[in-house]
Amino acid sequence: MAIVLITGATSGFGEACAKKFAANGYDLIITGRRTERLQLLQQQLEQQHHIKVLPLCFDVRDEKAVTATLNAIPEQWKAVDILINNAGLAMGSSSIDQGEFSDWDTMIDTNVKGLLYVSRTVIPWLKAQGKGHIINLGSTAAKQAYANGNVYCATKAAVDSLSQAMRIDLLPYRIKVTAVHPGAAQTEFAVVRFKGDAEKADNVYKGFTPLKGEDIADTIYYCATLPAHVCINDLVITCLQQANAYYFQKE
Repeated sequence: MAIVLITGATSGFGEACAKKFAANGYDLIITGRRTERLQLLQQQLEQQHHIKVLPLCFDVRDEKAVTATLNAIPEQWKAVDILINNAGLAMGSSSIDQGEFSDWDTMIDTNVKGLLYVSRTVIPWLKAQGKGHIINLGSTAAKQAYANGNVYCATKAAVDSLSQAMRIDLLPYRIKVTAVHPGAAQTEFAVVRFKGDAEKADNVYKGFTPLKGEDIADTIYYCATLPAHVCINDLVITCLQQANAYYFQKE
């Protein structure tokens, strides 16, 4: 059966994707920084869906950990069919002149460099097979900057550009590349952005019905299961009451 590698699988879109693909019989490699969550998800999916799950605990920001851990997995697990570069985050919400350097480093190292480290390691496996699909999680912030979003928007714009470049570079190897850009979705995203302030995070979603992790997982699964000759290169998805990164209709 096909193998899907999902980064940042311990919450949000990554966890929802793991559950969606497992329910449809795919074996999974799931990565994240929280060992207990990885192991719990592994047990849950293996018991419910009778598939195989390989949990790998590392931080995508750590290039040596990424390459060492992935390269050390058994050869049969390297027959990855789909790579979902999901690990990413926003950290802080302040104007460019008041931003925290540590927040900037965290976002750049996770959203851009982490995606590159994982992709650089896995792409040779896909090339050797002469097929594969890379799905990169962007954001509506990649398409339109907004106040106090500065560096986060920049990192997601980089994901957008990298996805386009990957599609060009990997065209000769029959490797699909899809960028999925979600709008407002109620996951742990806002809690992380506001550094644990649950009330502030909840206020982000007041007055409208946001996307759920499952909505994005369903979309990614659709993109990944199209006929071999069909590739969705770029996709923006929002809830009904959101037009783009800036405009909302709140009740």
